[in-house]
Amino acid sequence: MSPFARLGRFAALTLAALSAAVPSVAQEQVLNLYSARHYQTDEALYANFTKATGIKINRVDTDDAGLLARLKTEGSASPADVILLVDAARLAQAEREGLFKPFKSEVLEAAIPAQYRATPTAEGTAWWGFSTRARMIVFNKMGVNRGDVARYEDLADPKNKGKVCTRSGSHPYNLSLFGALHEHLGSAGLRNWLQGVVANMARPPKGGDTDQIRAVASGECQIALTNSYYWARLQLSTKPEDQAVVDKVGAVMPNQQSFGTHMNIAGGAVAKHSKNAAAAQKFLEYLASAQAQAYFANGNNEWPVVAGIQLRNPALDSMGNFKRETIPVAAVAANIAKVQQMLDQVGFK
Repeated sequence: MSPFARLGRFAALTLAALSAAVPSVAQEQVLNLYSARHYQTDEALYANFTKATGIKINRVDTDDAGLLARLKTEGSASPADVILLVDAARLAQAEREGLFKPFKSEVLEAAIPAQYRATPTAEGTAWWGFSTRARMIVFNKMGVNRGDVARYEDLADPKNKGKVCTRSGSHPYNLSLFGALHEHLGSAGLRNWLQGVVANMARPPKGGDTDQIRAVASGECQIALTNSYYWARLQLSTKPEDQAVVDKVGAVMPNQQSFGTHMNIAGGAVAKHSKNAAAAQKFLEYLASAQAQAYFANGNNEWPVVAGIQLRNPALDSMGNFKRETIPVAAVAANIAKVQQMLDQVGFK
């Protein structure tokens, strides 16, 4: 089936599912959403869902770790219906800890590639990815040749000694990248690579991804990792100080000649103890609609997981069509415990 045929199929299914929600509004007035997505542009997502279904959304916002801790503390008394997290590793962790309620959905199975969702069980699928982001390499254009940072492996090459800066190795964005590299390089190869990155650091890990980009521009370091949407935000910014950073920094989608650039996801699930699981499923199905997928792209600079979505985002357009890795994010997440042990062993803070 072509991407456009699939798009038409799940669009029809989504509209039918949302329409079916309307007669049951009396029983489904409020949906409790626990979200690690702290993006203002998501407000339109929630408002449009309420407009389409009459179901209001009550939100609790904090980071991934905070949400999972809260769910475990609340147990069966939790009011949560939907969980939104911004990293594959945390989604897989929550699944292992029994915090999600798997379900089956023709809408989501038609819309979302198997690579970007949990491995299904007899009960259904525990979590689903709704948007992707690339883990890029940025570099100082005056101090580094683009060809010297074409691969993730180059971050550990002695030619880049004293040039690398990064956020904490145990941050989920890095853990997911390292989990993917475990698939590509093997256990011994990943350990050697992590040791090489530590040896090449310009300073101890600190800050977030935008801080790394600014450090590259200022010359504090020369090379860093960042999620693509942080780079896109700076590109789209009208602030002179942000444009000054963009002028000094180049960006690379790594490993175009080998396994492709690592892609992480933001995704969602129905909470294990949801009192309103039917409405929770409808909300997740709504996130796979063309309208919602366009918000991910045009509002928060993320790529949709659904094929055939029209983008109107010059920052994403500037990154072009690039080779993405194809290993399932569920397989990446399964490596995280081993990766964390390696980080401790090599002193990657």
